Amino acid sequence: MSNETNTPEVRMTVDGHIAVISLDNVAKKNAITPELMHQLSQRLTEFDNDDNLWVAVLDPAGEHTTAGLDMPKFFGPTATAKPIPADQIDPFALEKRCRKPVISVVHGITYTIGIEQMLASDIVIAADTARFCQLESKRGIAPLGGAHFRYLTRTGWGNALYHLFLCDEFNAQEAYRCGFVQEVHPYGKHRERAIEIARLICKVAPIGLKATKAAALTYIAHGEKAAIAVIPDIQKTVFASEDFKEGIQSFVERREANFQGR
Repeated sequence: MSNETNTPEVRMTVDGHIAVISLDNVAKKNAITPELMHQLSQRLTEFDNDDNLWVAVLDPAGEHTTAGLDMPKFFGPTATAKPIPADQIDPFALEKRCRKPVISVVHGITYTIGIEQMLASDIVIAADTARFCQLESKRGIAPLGGAHFRYLTRTGWGNALYHLFLCDEFNAQEAYRCGFVQEVHPYGKHRERAIEIARLICKVAPIGLKATKAAALTYIAHGEKAAIAVIPDIQKTVFASEDFKEGIQSFVERREANFQGR
């Protein structure tokens, strides 16, 4: 739901250990301005720095994820775009990346940077209304937010270059077939499912999840040998935690663990 004043903004609400981050520029199909990009970075940074928040759900307001960048404000003579500060989370995960699980919710028009931002997250839940298009090359430019390599890591060479070369619009079922999204649900139900998944993730030890994500990113960036090399550090981190003790005790007592993130 959009805010009453219709002022574009990025809001964050907290539900237990879950941060729900909503970009709201509904009047312009959630076109992203430099100001909104910085607000999104700030909200993600707040989430990443708060030890009591374990999972983020990125849920754009209204019926559309985003129509893309507000181009004149990024590239025109009156452009106001500025780099994301190095100590803040980059929404495209090209620089500083969020260390915790991030779920993206997508629906309706999900173009260009909307795809790149969802591919910078960890899990994507789509509405059956979602429509995707990486159309930059139709405008004489090229993807600049990570599509050129994240299409490959998510879906492989053939599927990736098929959609990057055609700059075609494809639906949620095609996105699911390719592996861009993990689940597709009727509009509205997709938001409920994303929160349900976030709550299920919150039953898992957050220290273990952060270690797992860091190790997975090590593999993506540096390959198998580097990922193997970090195993002792992972072991040292998780075995020293209170959550490790709770996990073992809950197994012995045959009950659900009550993790605290410590």
